[in-house]
Amino acid sequence: MTESEIKAAICACLAPIAPEADPASLDPGANIRESLDIDSYDFLQFLIALSQKLGLEVPEADYAQLATMNGMLAYLGQRLKPS
Repeated sequence: MTESEIKAAICACLAPIAPEADPASLDPGANIRESLDIDSYDFLQFLIALSQKLGLEVPEADYAQLATMNGMLAYLGQRLKPS
């Protein structure tokens, strides 16, 4: 999966959580929860939707790595890399 495909999946899963926001224009290093003003429950719902969309289970211990767009792209890119 390419980085642009991963980013598109992230944006698609964020859209229902923060419909007024434009996730594509987020600062890649900024904390997504703070930037989009979403609470922990909404962030968890986002992570569940993302896991389902990508067919990838994300352990709770790894949630901190998904706090920023850069973090998500790096983490998911590594986990979705063809073997």
